[in-house]
Amino acid sequence: MLAGSGWGWYLVRVAEASVNRTDAIVGGDRAGQEMNLLLVGMDSRTGLTAEQQAEFSTGDPDGVLNTDSMMLVHLPGDGSGASFVSLPRDTYVPIPEHGMGRLNSAYSRGYNAAEGSDAEKDSAGAQLLTQTVSQFTGLGIDHFAAIDLLGFINLSRIVGGVQVNLCQATSDSLSGADFPAGVQTIGGDDALKFVRQRHGLPNFDLDRVVRQQVYIAGMLRNILSTDLLLDLGKQKAIVEQLGSSVTLDQGLDIFDLAGQMQGVQPGAITFQTIPGLTPARIDGADVLEPPGEAEVEAFFDSLTAPPAASTSSAAPTSEAPPVSPGAVTVSVLNGSGIPGAAATAATALSTAGFEAGSGGNADPTDTTTVRHASGDEAAAALVAAQVPGAALAVDDSLPAGTVQLVIGSDYNGIGEAVTAQAPADTDGSDAGNERTAADSSCIY
Repeated sequence: MLAGSGWGWYLVRVAEASVNRTDAIVGGDRAGQEMNLLLVGMDSRTGLTAEQQAEFSTGDPDGVLNTDSMMLVHLPGDGSGASFVSLPRDTYVPIPEHGMGRLNSAYSRGYNAAEGSDAEKDSAGAQLLTQTVSQFTGLGIDHFAAIDLLGFINLSRIVGGVQVNLCQATSDSLSGADFPAGVQTIGGDDALKFVRQRHGLPNFDLDRVVRQQVYIAGMLRNILSTDLLLDLGKQKAIVEQLGSSVTLDQGLDIFDLAGQMQGVQPGAITFQTIPGLTPARIDGADVLEPPGEAEVEAFFDSLTAPPAASTSSAAPTSEAPPVSPGAVTVSVLNGSGIPGAAATAATALSTAGFEAGSGGNADPTDTTTVRHASGDEAAAALVAAQVPGAALAVDDSLPAGTVQLVIGSDYNGIGEAVTAQAPADTDGSDAGNERTAADSSCIY
């Protein structure tokens, strides 16, 4: 929308007038085609007052050159979506001409090894980081973008509060994080504390990168929302903030990037973390060891692979007619242990237009589940919409047209979301799970 308008042209010119540039990319890019962008959060305290350093618990401001947040962003050439892959800072990788080390040390090694001005040192650090990521992932890095702590704080304030869902209350004096369990809105002042917390989380840095993913997803939802897209003042404030606090490589055209992202919906924006990372201690340092080179490159190749062509020879079928609540029979079973829960739910569903009745008790369960026979997916989706967060399961023992709602201990009533349950995995093996920018499930 912005890319095709005179206002969009003006905003891009505003950003271009003030944005910082660095020679981060060695070689050309693939303009107009798919794009791989390295997005970096610099652990720099530049611009923060002493009061802000204390408020946000940023620690020692001197000599900080580490890149503590890194994501590889793949944008397909057709603009159909975006894939964000977190690269945890402690990932133990080969750094060209510097041996093995944590990924977040690549920038500082390149910076410190270079001679010349601060700008030349910045370029050397950014180049070594992009080369390290390219060598590790097997992908060419087309562009580079970095934002510092103050820029992140200011951008968070402009975009507005982001809704997150925490599985449990958490507190950490080192980052300043102190958040209750459940759904809540994290405002600009708390954003940095939220994305920097690693202590007090089951998987430390792996859980921190999930927090970063969830927060960026929320920012993207806000930016893509109708209200913000129609607010010319906020548009200008965002662009001005990006121009003053973001460093881009010399070849990244903001106008092209905006055009490539226009029309992308939150459900088409995915977030993942490199799968198979294993906590280890090497030379006295805590690191994350990645799987073998072939596995890593296969994972990243999957991001850029075109959709597989269908091999089905069946003739296309006409779209199924819409299903109305009155055409759906719902049998409600009570596995929650709360007397009368099934009858109360059946009454509420009947009020909503379903043909609903109580089917008695079920085996005790923690998970509210909507069960249906094959072919009744549309009917099941209507019922599941009445209990947001309920699980869906196929059960071909059910008669066609009948959906079974099994109430679990997480049930809070018709029209209410079920209580979010903490993920079962706590050892990091689940780190590669994909989520979208529209996902509202709880995290640590």
